[in-house]
Amino acid sequence: MGLLSLLGINNKVKDALRNGAVIIDVRTAHEFDAGKIKGSINIPVDRIDINIERIRSFKKPIVLICASGARSEKAASILKRNGIKDVYNGGSWTRVLRILNSLG
Repeated sequence: MGLLSLLGINNKVKDALRNGAVIIDVRTAHEFDAGKIKGSINIPVDRIDINIERIRSFKKPIVLICASGARSEKAASILKRNGIKDVYNGGSWTRVLRILNSLG
């Protein structure tokens, strides 16, 4: 992924967060308990498919996070395949935490 692509994704994630996005952490419960973003929701990636209707009910942008971005990308694909369009792979939870901190 080129730098311009990365900046575009970063801006979309920032915009989603500014617009009250729900942050879903798709790491395991153990990983989530070891460190998380305040207010984020833990739905492990292997449980995303059975939580589609719950996620759809949020009616807000969704920012997915994990440890590196791989699991959150998988979760984003599942949600998009199920008609949830306003979904963003935020990458690592620490990266999104830095973004949130920069927003003030």
